[in-house]
Amino acid sequence: MKNSLTILLLVFCIYAKVDAQSPGSILEEINALNLYGLNVTEIEDVLSGQFTLPDGKIVKNLPQFLRIAFTSKPTPKSNIRIELWLPKDSWNGCFLGTGNGGSAGKISYGGFISGVTKGYATANTDMGTSPDVYKIIDYPERWADFGYRSNHLMTMLSKIILEIYYKRAARYSYFQGCSTGDEQALMEAQRYPEDYNGIIAGAPANNRTHLHTLFVWNLVSAFDSKNNAINSEKKMGLLKKLLLRNYGGKDGGAPGDNFFTDPRTLSFNPDILPKCSEGISDSCFSKEEIEALKKLYAGTTNMRTGERIYAPSPLGASYLEIKLTGTLFYMFKWIFGADFDYTTFDFDRDMHRMDSILSPILNANNSDLSAFKNKGGKLLMYTGTEDQLVPYPDAINYYERVIETQGSLRDTQNFFRFFLVPGMGHCGGGPGLNDIGDKLMVMRDWVEKGIAPEKIIATAFSCCNTYETRFKRPIYPYPEFPTYKGGDPNLPDSYEGIEHPGVRY
Repeated sequence: MKNSLTILLLVFCIYAKVDAQSPGSILEEINALNLYGLNVTEIEDVLSGQFTLPDGKIVKNLPQFLRIAFTSKPTPKSNIRIELWLPKDSWNGCFLGTGNGGSAGKISYGGFISGVTKGYATANTDMGTSPDVYKIIDYPERWADFGYRSNHLMTMLSKIILEIYYKRAARYSYFQGCSTGDEQALMEAQRYPEDYNGIIAGAPANNRTHLHTLFVWNLVSAFDSKNNAINSEKKMGLLKKLLLRNYGGKDGGAPGDNFFTDPRTLSFNPDILPKCSEGISDSCFSKEEIEALKKLYAGTTNMRTGERIYAPSPLGASYLEIKLTGTLFYMFKWIFGADFDYTTFDFDRDMHRMDSILSPILNANNSDLSAFKNKGGKLLMYTGTEDQLVPYPDAINYYERVIETQGSLRDTQNFFRFFLVPGMGHCGGGPGLNDIGDKLMVMRDWVEKGIAPEKIIATAFSCCNTYETRFKRPIYPYPEFPTYKGGDPNLPDSYEGIEHPGVRY
Protein backbone atom coordinates (compact mmCIF):
# COMPACT_ATOMS: atom_id res chain seq x y z
CA MET A 1 0.00 0.00 0.00
CA LYS A 2 2.80 2.43 0.91
CA ASN A 3 4.48 1.95 -2.47
CA SER A 4 1.23 2.52 -4.34
CA LEU A 5 0.77 5.81 -2.48
CA THR A 6 4.00 7.14 -3.95
CA ILE A 7 3.35 6.27 -7.60
CA LEU A 8 3.30 9.43 -9.70
CA LEU A 9 0.35 9.20 -12.05
CA LEU A 10 -0.14 12.79 -13.19
CA VAL A 11 2.00 15.77 -14.06
CA PHE A 12 -0.36 18.29 -12.45
CA CYS A 13 -3.41 18.13 -10.20
CA ILE A 14 -6.45 17.69 -12.44
CA TYR A 15 -10.12 17.36 -11.74
CA ALA A 16 -11.44 13.82 -11.70
CA LYS A 17 -14.84 12.16 -11.64
CA VAL A 18 -15.27 9.26 -9.25
CA ASP A 19 -17.03 6.06 -10.21
CA ALA A 20 -20.16 5.68 -8.10
CA GLN A 21 -19.42 3.70 -4.93
CA SER A 22 -21.72 3.24 -1.98
CA PRO A 23 -20.54 4.31 1.48
CA GLY A 24 -21.08 0.70 2.53
CA SER A 25 -18.59 -0.71 0.05
CA ILE A 26 -16.01 1.91 1.01
CA LEU A 27 -16.56 1.12 4.68
CA GLU A 28 -15.85 -2.58 4.10
CA GLU A 29 -12.53 -1.82 2.42
CA ILE A 30 -11.48 0.62 5.15
CA ASN A 31 -12.32 -1.75 7.99
CA ALA A 32 -10.36 -4.51 6.28
CA LEU A 33 -7.18 -2.44 6.69
CA ASN A 34 -7.08 -2.78 10.50
CA LEU A 35 -4.44 -0.05 10.80
CA TYR A 36 -3.53 1.81 14.02
CA GLY A 37 -6.85 0.99 15.63
CA LEU A 38 -8.75 2.69 12.81
CA ASN A 39 -12.51 2.68 13.37
CA VAL A 40 -15.01 4.45 11.13
CA THR A 41 -17.67 6.19 13.22
CA GLU A 42 -19.63 7.95 10.46
CA ILE A 43 -19.71 7.73 6.68
CA GLU A 44 -22.19 9.56 4.47
CA ASP A 45 -22.72 10.95 1.01
CA VAL A 46 -23.39 14.70 1.27
CA LEU A 47 -25.29 15.39 -1.94
CA SER A 48 -27.53 18.34 -1.06
CA GLY A 49 -24.92 21.07 -1.39
CA GLN A 50 -25.15 21.93 2.30
CA PHE A 51 -23.84 20.56 5.57
CA THR A 52 -24.87 21.20 9.16
CA LEU A 53 -21.92 21.77 11.48
CA PRO A 54 -21.92 20.48 15.08
CA ASP A 55 -22.81 23.97 16.34
CA GLY A 56 -25.95 24.00 14.16
CA LYS A 57 -24.63 26.39 11.53
CA ILE A 58 -25.59 25.36 8.00
CA VAL A 59 -22.94 25.72 5.30
CA LYS A 60 -24.34 26.04 1.78
CA ASN A 61 -23.06 25.97 -1.81
CA LEU A 62 -20.82 22.96 -1.24
CA PRO A 63 -19.93 20.43 -3.94
CA GLN A 64 -21.08 16.84 -3.45
CA PHE A 65 -18.66 14.93 -1.25
CA LEU A 66 -18.20 11.80 0.82
CA ARG A 67 -17.69 12.51 4.52
CA ILE A 68 -15.83 9.95 6.61
CA ALA A 69 -15.31 10.36 10.35
CA PHE A 70 -13.05 7.87 12.08
CA THR A 71 -10.87 7.35 15.13
CA SER A 72 -7.36 6.02 15.49
CA LYS A 73 -5.86 4.39 18.58
CA PRO A 74 -2.09 4.01 18.14
CA THR A 75 -1.95 3.17 21.87
CA PRO A 76 -4.64 1.71 24.17
CA LYS A 77 -5.07 5.11 25.85
CA SER A 78 -5.27 7.08 22.59
CA ASN A 79 -8.47 8.39 21.04
CA ILE A 80 -7.64 10.46 17.97
CA ARG A 81 -10.64 11.75 16.03
CA ILE A 82 -10.14 12.41 12.31
CA GLU A 83 -12.45 13.57 9.56
CA LEU A 84 -11.95 13.37 5.79
CA TRP A 85 -14.06 15.03 3.09
CA LEU A 86 -13.72 13.63 -0.45
CA PRO A 87 -15.17 15.64 -3.38
CA LYS A 88 -17.18 13.29 -5.58
CA ASP A 89 -17.00 14.84 -9.05
CA SER A 90 -14.60 17.72 -8.60
CA TRP A 91 -11.47 16.25 -7.02
CA ASN A 92 -8.41 18.16 -8.22
CA GLY A 93 -6.05 15.26 -7.56
CA CYS A 94 -4.54 16.81 -4.41
CA PHE A 95 -4.73 16.07 -0.68
CA LEU A 96 -4.97 18.90 1.87
CA GLY A 97 -4.23 18.41 5.56
CA THR A 98 -5.45 21.24 7.76
CA GLY A 99 -4.36 22.38 11.20
CA ASN A 100 -6.16 22.98 14.46
CA GLY A 101 -5.88 25.70 17.09
CA GLY A 102 -5.23 26.13 20.80
CA SER A 103 -5.49 22.82 22.61
CA ALA A 104 -7.61 21.37 19.77
CA GLY A 105 -10.10 18.86 21.25
CA LYS A 106 -12.52 19.10 18.35
CA ILE A 107 -12.57 18.91 14.58
CA SER A 108 -11.91 22.31 12.97
CA TYR A 109 -14.27 22.70 10.00
CA GLY A 110 -13.06 25.96 8.45
CA GLY A 111 -10.44 24.24 6.31
CA PHE A 112 -12.93 21.66 5.07
CA ILE A 113 -15.26 24.24 3.59
CA SER A 114 -12.62 26.08 1.56
CA GLY A 115 -10.78 22.84 0.78
CA VAL A 116 -13.58 20.82 -0.81
CA THR A 117 -14.93 23.91 -2.56
CA LYS A 118 -11.58 24.19 -4.33
CA GLY A 119 -11.51 20.48 -5.10
CA TYR A 120 -9.14 19.18 -2.41
CA ALA A 121 -9.61 15.95 -0.51
CA THR A 122 -9.42 17.56 2.93
CA ALA A 123 -8.68 16.23 6.42
CA ASN A 124 -8.52 17.49 10.00
CA THR A 125 -7.94 15.97 13.44
CA ASP A 126 -8.89 16.86 17.02
CA MET A 127 -5.25 15.95 17.89
CA GLY A 128 -6.43 13.38 20.43
CA THR A 129 -7.44 15.86 23.15
CA SER A 130 -11.25 15.44 23.04
CA PRO A 131 -13.37 16.04 24.96
CA ASP A 132 -11.25 18.20 27.27
CA VAL A 133 -7.51 18.81 27.22
CA TYR A 134 -7.56 19.30 31.00
CA LYS A 135 -8.87 15.76 31.52
CA ILE A 136 -5.83 13.97 30.08
CA ILE A 137 -3.49 14.75 32.98
CA ASP A 138 -2.92 11.04 33.59
CA TYR A 139 -2.59 10.07 29.91
CA PRO A 140 0.95 10.87 28.72
CA GLU A 141 0.42 8.87 25.53
CA ARG A 142 -2.24 11.39 24.57
CA TRP A 143 0.25 14.19 25.14
CA ALA A 144 2.35 12.57 22.42
CA ASP A 145 -0.74 12.24 20.22
CA PHE A 146 -1.25 15.99 20.61
CA GLY A 147 2.41 16.74 19.97
CA TYR A 148 3.03 14.84 16.75
CA ARG A 149 1.33 11.46 16.35
CA SER A 150 -2.24 12.56 15.56
CA ASN A 151 -1.31 14.73 12.59
CA HIS A 152 0.88 12.07 11.00
CA LEU A 153 -1.82 9.42 11.41
CA MET A 154 -4.42 11.81 9.98
CA THR A 155 -2.19 12.25 6.96
CA MET A 156 -1.22 8.62 6.44
CA LEU A 157 -4.66 7.09 7.02
CA SER A 158 -6.45 9.77 4.97
CA LYS A 159 -4.15 9.10 2.02
CA ILE A 160 -4.87 5.39 2.23
CA ILE A 161 -8.64 5.94 2.37
CA LEU A 162 -8.38 8.51 -0.42
CA GLU A 163 -6.68 5.96 -2.65
CA ILE A 164 -9.36 3.38 -1.93
CA TYR A 165 -12.05 5.87 -2.92
CA TYR A 166 -10.47 7.40 -6.00
CA LYS A 167 -8.59 4.28 -7.12
CA ARG A 168 -5.37 6.25 -7.28
CA ALA A 169 -3.07 8.21 -4.99
CA ALA A 170 -3.02 11.97 -4.65
CA ARG A 171 -0.48 13.54 -6.97
CA TYR A 172 0.42 16.31 -4.52
CA SER A 173 -0.14 16.70 -0.80
CA TYR A 174 -0.29 20.02 1.04
CA PHE A 175 -0.66 21.07 4.66
CA GLN A 176 -1.95 24.41 5.93
CA GLY A 177 -2.19 25.51 9.55
CA CYS A 178 -1.71 28.44 11.91
CA SER A 179 -0.71 28.71 15.59
CA THR A 180 -1.13 25.15 16.90
CA GLY A 181 -1.52 24.36 13.20
CA ASP A 182 1.99 25.70 12.71
CA GLU A 183 3.30 23.34 15.37
CA GLN A 184 1.60 20.54 13.41
CA ALA A 185 3.13 21.87 10.19
CA LEU A 186 6.70 22.06 11.46
CA MET A 187 6.39 18.67 13.18
CA GLU A 188 5.49 17.22 9.78
CA ALA A 189 8.49 18.83 8.07
CA GLN A 190 10.86 17.73 10.84
CA ARG A 191 9.58 14.24 11.71
CA TYR A 192 7.72 13.05 8.60
CA PRO A 193 9.34 14.74 5.59
CA GLU A 194 7.65 12.32 3.18
CA ASP A 195 4.09 13.30 4.17
CA TYR A 196 3.73 16.58 2.26
CA ASN A 197 5.08 18.27 -0.86
CA GLY A 198 4.24 21.73 0.44
CA ILE A 199 3.63 23.05 3.96
CA ILE A 200 2.18 26.42 4.98
CA ALA A 201 2.89 27.35 8.60
CA GLY A 202 1.46 30.47 10.25
CA ALA A 203 2.12 32.11 13.65
CA PRO A 204 4.67 29.51 14.80
CA ALA A 205 3.76 27.96 18.15
CA ASN A 206 6.48 25.37 17.64
CA ASN A 207 8.56 26.30 20.72
CA ARG A 208 5.65 25.09 22.77
CA THR A 209 6.83 24.68 26.34
CA HIS A 210 8.74 27.96 26.29
CA LEU A 211 5.85 29.81 24.63
CA HIS A 212 3.45 28.76 27.37
CA THR A 213 6.03 29.80 29.95
CA LEU A 214 5.91 33.26 28.36
CA PHE A 215 2.20 33.30 29.21
CA VAL A 216 3.02 32.71 32.87
CA TRP A 217 5.81 35.32 32.80
CA ASN A 218 3.55 38.00 31.34
CA LEU A 219 0.76 37.34 33.80
CA VAL A 220 3.05 37.24 36.83
CA SER A 221 5.27 40.14 35.75
CA ALA A 222 2.82 42.59 34.26
CA PHE A 223 -0.81 41.48 34.53
CA ASP A 224 -0.98 39.58 37.83
CA SER A 225 -4.55 39.86 39.08
CA LYS A 226 -3.25 40.08 42.64
CA ASN A 227 -1.00 43.08 42.07
CA ASN A 228 -2.78 44.66 39.08
CA ALA A 229 0.51 46.09 37.82
CA ILE A 230 -1.05 46.97 34.45
CA ASN A 231 -4.67 47.35 35.34
CA SER A 232 -6.55 48.34 32.20
CA GLU A 233 -6.82 48.06 28.46
CA LYS A 234 -6.93 51.86 28.42
CA LYS A 235 -3.45 52.03 29.97
CA MET A 236 -2.02 49.75 27.28
CA GLY A 237 -3.80 51.90 24.69
CA LEU A 238 -2.00 54.95 26.07
CA LEU A 239 1.29 53.10 25.81
CA LYS A 240 0.64 52.22 22.17
CA LYS A 241 -0.30 55.84 21.40
CA LEU A 242 2.93 57.14 22.93
CA LEU A 243 5.03 54.51 21.18
CA LEU A 244 3.57 55.40 17.79
CA ARG A 245 4.11 59.11 18.46
CA ASN A 246 7.80 58.53 19.23
CA TYR A 247 8.67 55.67 16.89
CA GLY A 248 6.02 55.54 14.14
CA GLY A 249 7.57 55.16 10.68
CA LYS A 250 11.09 54.66 12.08
CA ASP A 251 11.14 50.89 11.48
CA GLY A 252 10.26 50.97 7.78
CA GLY A 253 6.60 51.88 8.04
CA ALA A 254 4.79 54.79 6.45
CA PRO A 255 3.83 58.08 8.12
CA GLY A 256 0.51 57.65 9.88
CA ASP A 257 0.77 53.88 10.39
CA ASN A 258 -1.00 52.77 13.57
CA PHE A 259 1.21 49.70 13.80
CA PHE A 260 4.89 48.79 13.65
CA THR A 261 6.67 47.07 10.76
CA ASP A 262 9.56 45.61 12.78
CA PRO A 263 9.61 46.83 16.38
CA ARG A 264 12.79 44.81 17.08
CA THR A 265 14.70 47.67 15.47
CA LEU A 266 13.39 50.25 17.95
CA SER A 267 15.18 51.01 21.20
CA PHE A 268 12.57 51.57 23.90
CA ASN A 269 13.13 52.18 27.59
CA PRO A 270 9.93 52.44 29.70
CA ASP A 271 11.69 55.03 31.85
CA ILE A 272 10.95 57.65 29.17
CA LEU A 273 7.19 57.32 29.77
CA PRO A 274 5.34 60.11 31.64
CA LYS A 275 5.38 59.26 35.32
CA CYS A 276 2.55 59.75 37.77
CA SER A 277 3.51 61.95 40.70
CA GLU A 278 1.15 59.97 42.94
CA GLY A 279 -1.52 57.29 42.64
CA ILE A 280 -2.73 55.76 39.39
CA SER A 281 -3.96 57.72 36.38
CA ASP A 282 -4.95 56.90 32.80
CA SER A 283 -2.60 59.63 31.50
CA CYS A 284 0.65 58.54 33.14
CA PHE A 285 2.45 55.49 34.49
CA SER A 286 3.18 54.60 38.08
CA LYS A 287 6.54 53.30 39.22
CA GLU A 288 5.04 49.81 39.52
CA GLU A 289 3.63 49.95 36.01
CA ILE A 290 6.97 51.01 34.52
CA GLU A 291 8.74 48.16 36.29
CA ALA A 292 6.09 45.75 34.99
CA LEU A 293 6.61 46.98 31.42
CA LYS A 294 10.36 46.48 31.76
CA LYS A 295 9.74 42.84 32.62
CA LEU A 296 7.17 42.45 29.84
CA TYR A 297 9.56 43.72 27.18
CA ALA A 298 12.58 41.95 28.61
CA GLY A 299 11.02 38.57 27.88
CA THR A 300 10.90 35.34 29.84
CA THR A 301 14.14 34.80 31.77
CA ASN A 302 15.61 32.18 34.07
CA MET A 303 16.02 34.27 37.19
CA ARG A 304 18.92 32.14 38.48
CA THR A 305 21.06 31.91 35.34
CA GLY A 306 19.89 34.98 33.44
CA GLU A 307 19.28 32.79 30.37
CA ARG A 308 16.47 33.89 28.11
CA ILE A 309 13.67 31.34 27.89
CA TYR A 310 11.49 32.99 25.23
CA ALA A 311 11.48 36.15 23.14
CA PRO A 312 9.64 39.20 24.54
CA SER A 313 6.25 40.46 23.45
CA PRO A 314 6.37 43.05 20.63
CA LEU A 315 6.07 46.72 21.50
CA GLY A 316 2.49 47.84 21.99
CA ALA A 317 1.35 44.53 23.48
CA SER A 318 -2.40 43.97 23.58
CA TYR A 319 -3.72 43.89 27.15
CA LEU A 320 -6.68 41.64 26.36
CA GLU A 321 -4.77 39.18 24.18
CA ILE A 322 -2.10 38.67 26.82
CA LYS A 323 -4.69 38.29 29.58
CA LEU A 324 -6.35 35.51 27.56
CA THR A 325 -3.21 33.39 27.84
CA GLY A 326 -4.31 32.51 31.35
CA THR A 327 -6.70 30.00 29.78
CA LEU A 328 -3.82 28.05 28.19
CA PHE A 329 -2.29 26.33 31.21
CA TYR A 330 -3.15 22.74 30.25
CA MET A 331 0.41 21.50 29.86
CA PHE A 332 1.35 22.89 33.28
CA LYS A 333 -1.49 20.88 34.79
CA TRP A 334 -0.27 17.78 32.92
CA ILE A 335 3.06 18.10 34.73
CA PHE A 336 2.25 19.80 38.05
CA GLY A 337 -1.30 18.57 38.63
CA ALA A 338 -4.84 19.89 38.42
CA ASP A 339 -4.23 22.41 41.23
CA PHE A 340 -1.31 24.14 39.48
CA ASP A 341 -0.91 27.76 40.62
CA TYR A 342 0.88 29.82 37.99
CA THR A 343 2.03 32.39 40.54
CA THR A 344 4.31 29.76 42.13
CA PHE A 345 6.03 28.73 38.88
CA ASP A 346 9.84 28.57 39.20
CA PHE A 347 11.41 29.71 35.92
CA ASP A 348 14.51 27.65 36.67
CA ARG A 349 13.59 24.37 38.35
CA ASP A 350 10.02 24.04 37.00
CA MET A 351 11.07 25.08 33.50
CA HIS A 352 13.68 22.32 33.49
CA ARG A 353 11.10 19.76 34.61
CA MET A 354 8.63 20.88 31.93
CA ASP A 355 11.25 20.64 29.22
CA SER A 356 12.57 17.27 30.32
CA ILE A 357 9.12 15.69 29.98
CA LEU A 358 7.31 17.65 27.26
CA SER A 359 9.95 19.20 25.03
CA PRO A 360 10.74 15.92 23.19
CA ILE A 361 7.09 15.45 22.21
CA LEU A 362 5.68 18.98 21.92
CA ASN A 363 8.47 21.24 20.66
CA ALA A 364 9.08 21.36 16.92
CA ASN A 365 12.47 23.07 17.21
CA ASN A 366 14.69 20.85 15.06
CA SER A 367 16.48 23.17 12.63
CA ASP A 368 17.72 20.36 10.39
CA LEU A 369 15.15 20.18 7.60
CA SER A 370 17.51 18.47 5.16
CA ALA A 371 15.34 15.37 4.73
CA PHE A 372 12.32 17.51 3.84
CA LYS A 373 14.43 19.59 1.47
CA ASN A 374 16.00 16.55 -0.18
CA LYS A 375 12.56 15.13 -0.92
CA GLY A 376 11.71 18.31 -2.78
CA GLY A 377 9.47 19.74 -0.05
CA LYS A 378 8.67 23.45 0.15
CA LEU A 379 7.87 25.35 3.34
CA LEU A 380 6.24 28.78 3.61
CA MET A 381 6.07 30.31 7.09
CA TYR A 382 4.44 33.62 8.02
CA THR A 383 3.47 35.60 11.09
CA GLY A 384 2.36 39.09 12.07
CA THR A 385 4.42 41.72 13.88
CA GLU A 386 1.40 42.58 16.09
CA ASP A 387 0.85 39.00 17.23
CA GLN A 388 0.92 39.28 21.02
CA LEU A 389 -0.06 35.65 21.58
CA VAL A 390 2.89 34.10 19.72
CA PRO A 391 5.52 36.88 19.39
CA TYR A 392 7.27 36.89 16.04
CA PRO A 393 10.89 37.27 17.28
CA ASP A 394 10.93 33.60 18.35
CA ALA A 395 9.97 32.58 14.81
CA ILE A 396 12.94 34.63 13.59
CA ASN A 397 15.13 32.75 16.06
CA TYR A 398 14.02 29.45 14.56
CA TYR A 399 14.48 30.60 10.98
CA GLU A 400 17.95 31.96 11.75
CA ARG A 401 18.91 28.57 13.19
CA VAL A 402 17.68 26.86 10.02
CA ILE A 403 19.88 29.23 8.00
CA GLU A 404 22.86 28.26 10.17
CA THR A 405 22.12 24.57 9.71
CA GLN A 406 21.72 24.91 5.94
CA GLY A 407 24.87 27.02 5.67
CA SER A 408 23.40 30.07 3.95
CA LEU A 409 20.27 32.13 3.40
CA ARG A 410 20.26 31.16 -0.28
CA ASP A 411 20.31 27.45 0.48
CA THR A 412 17.48 27.95 2.95
CA GLN A 413 15.31 30.05 0.64
CA ASN A 414 15.57 27.39 -2.04
CA PHE A 415 12.97 25.45 -0.05
CA PHE A 416 11.94 27.53 2.99
CA ARG A 417 10.73 31.14 2.92
CA PHE A 418 9.50 33.18 5.86
CA PHE A 419 7.26 36.27 5.53
CA LEU A 420 6.74 38.85 8.29
CA VAL A 421 3.40 40.67 7.97
CA PRO A 422 3.49 44.23 9.42
CA GLY A 423 0.57 44.98 11.70
CA MET A 424 -1.07 41.55 11.54
CA GLY A 425 -2.30 39.93 14.74
CA HIS A 426 -2.53 36.25 15.60
CA CYS A 427 -3.23 34.38 12.33
CA GLY A 428 -5.03 37.47 10.98
CA GLY A 429 -6.70 40.64 12.16
CA GLY A 430 -4.70 43.40 13.79
CA PRO A 431 -4.40 47.11 12.97
CA GLY A 432 -2.27 46.65 9.84
CA LEU A 433 -2.10 44.10 7.05
CA ASN A 434 -4.41 41.21 7.86
CA ASP A 435 -4.66 39.10 4.71
CA ILE A 436 -1.90 37.69 2.51
CA GLY A 437 -4.12 36.19 -0.17
CA ASP A 438 -4.32 32.63 -1.45
CA LYS A 439 -1.34 31.06 0.29
CA LEU A 440 -2.21 27.62 -1.04
CA MET A 441 -2.02 28.79 -4.65
CA VAL A 442 1.34 30.45 -3.93
CA MET A 443 2.55 27.13 -2.55
CA ARG A 444 1.23 25.14 -5.51
CA ASP A 445 3.02 27.45 -7.94
CA TRP A 446 6.23 26.84 -6.01
CA VAL A 447 5.83 23.06 -5.75
CA GLU A 448 4.32 22.31 -9.15
CA LYS A 449 5.80 25.03 -11.35
CA GLY A 450 9.00 25.96 -9.54
CA ILE A 451 7.90 29.59 -9.06
CA ALA A 452 9.25 30.65 -5.67
CA PRO A 453 7.46 33.60 -4.00
CA GLU A 454 9.67 36.69 -4.29
CA LYS A 455 7.03 38.92 -2.73
CA ILE A 456 3.37 38.78 -1.80
CA ILE A 457 0.92 41.67 -2.01
CA ALA A 458 -0.85 41.74 1.34
CA THR A 459 -4.07 43.61 2.12
CA ALA A 460 -5.45 45.52 5.08
CA PHE A 461 -9.20 44.96 5.12
CA SER A 462 -11.64 46.92 7.25
CA CYS A 463 -13.07 45.23 10.29
CA CYS A 464 -16.23 43.30 10.70
CA ASN A 465 -16.06 41.17 7.55
CA THR A 466 -16.85 44.08 5.23
CA TYR A 467 -13.78 43.26 3.12
CA GLU A 468 -13.35 46.91 2.24
CA THR A 469 -9.70 47.45 1.31
CA ARG A 470 -7.91 50.06 3.39
CA PHE A 471 -4.50 49.65 1.76
CA LYS A 472 -2.14 47.16 0.17
CA ARG A 473 1.54 46.60 0.82
CA PRO A 474 4.14 44.10 -0.38
CA ILE A 475 5.77 41.65 2.02
CA TYR A 476 9.08 39.98 1.27
CA PRO A 477 10.94 36.85 2.35
CA TYR A 478 12.85 37.46 5.58
CA PRO A 479 15.25 39.19 6.22
CA GLU A 480 13.60 41.80 3.97
CA PHE A 481 10.83 44.05 5.29
CA PRO A 482 8.65 46.48 3.30
CA THR A 483 10.11 49.96 3.62
CA TYR A 484 8.30 53.14 2.67
CA LYS A 485 10.14 55.03 -0.06
CA GLY A 486 7.62 57.78 -0.85
CA GLY A 487 4.33 58.29 -2.64
CA ASP A 488 0.85 57.11 -1.70
CA PRO A 489 1.30 54.97 1.45
CA ASN A 490 -1.77 52.93 0.49
CA LEU A 491 -0.21 51.58 -2.71
CA PRO A 492 2.27 48.68 -2.99
CA ASP A 493 4.57 50.60 -5.36
CA SER A 494 5.43 53.01 -2.54
CA TYR A 495 7.50 50.31 -0.80
CA GLU A 496 10.67 48.36 -1.40
CA GLY A 497 12.21 45.37 0.33
CA ILE A 498 15.04 46.33 2.69
CA GLU A 499 17.00 43.79 4.70
CA HIS A 500 16.83 44.17 8.47
CA PRO A 501 19.52 42.80 10.74
CA GLY A 502 18.86 39.34 12.14
CA VAL A 503 18.43 40.34 15.78
CA ARG A 504 18.34 37.22 17.96
CA TYR A 505 16.76 36.80 21.37
